[in-house]
Amino acid sequence: MRLAVVGAGKIVAEFLPHARDIAGLAVAAVVGRESSRDTTEALAASHGIPLVFTDLDDCLADGDIDTVWVAVPNVLHADVARRSLLAGKHVICEKPFVLRTEELAELRALAAERDLILVEAISNQYLANVAWMRENLPRLGELRLVQCEYSQYSSRYDAFREGTVLPAFDPAAGGGALMDLGVYALHLVIGLLGAPKTVSYTPRMERGVDTSGVAVLGYDGLSAVCVAAKDSPGPCRTKIQGTEGVMVFDGPPNEIPAVELQLRDGTRERVALDDDPHRMTAEFRAFVRMVDERNLAERDRRLDHSAAVLDTAVRALASAGIRLG
Repeated sequence: MRLAVVGAGKIVAEFLPHARDIAGLAVAAVVGRESSRDTTEALAASHGIPLVFTDLDDCLADGDIDTVWVAVPNVLHADVARRSLLAGKHVICEKPFVLRTEELAELRALAAERDLILVEAISNQYLANVAWMRENLPRLGELRLVQCEYSQYSSRYDAFREGTVLPAFDPAAGGGALMDLGVYALHLVIGLLGAPKTVSYTPRMERGVDTSGVAVLGYDGLSAVCVAAKDSPGPCRTKIQGTEGVMVFDGPPNEIPAVELQLRDGTRERVALDDDPHRMTAEFRAFVRMVDERNLAERDRRLDHSAAVLDTAVRALASAGIRLG
């Protein structure tokens, strides 16, 4: 995979030091804004990335690049992904995939027409610990309650309160607690339980954006509560309770370093299967394999999951009268 990174923000800087550890992945280019050229060039130089672009179309015209990683503000995801697919590139798009279900439907159609890989970058769906949780859920008996929390005092919250609105707190840019942090909880819960029958969201609104909130997902005989907060610290914890026991892990739902199983019969197990140095390593290893094999069945399976999450998020926001973008 010869990857072009579109965006030069925090998530990109966090992952690039680990990209060299992924067999088959070559970061060939990075695309940034003209106004941030110095920053983009410094990022490229520090990671040995040969090409720097400030125009997306120039990047997409490069025949040596086969895949684009979309890592720009949320509201730009759909446009960059669309242009990349039309240029014949595979697309990896940061979470949240897009802001509207119709946008994802359009992107899926373009990928299908061109036999291209289109996938959402969402770390918890590629972790071995999550696969173990999915396989061992039946041991909990009849599920009764799920609680999944991701609370983190945002490094941008103080600036927001003082009047500087950055994309993470800008509803016009697709910001807010649910789409920034809560989406990880939605991915985890829906990845384990499937799409919910009912959805509601109770946010704390501040200057037009949800700085924290609680989403309740309803299933037959089961409720899942997803808490997201950018205006207050954790701790973060997830519990899955059933008639025969509980699964629990401490930490945010995008990492999941270890899972504990406690059953009523006295069984106690602790599982820590993920030993990669960074949470995004497993997903990018899977993306390389998917692109190399042009595995369209895997693409469609992943897209079905992402579509269910996006539909749930949109329904949750609508229940609170929130429309992003």
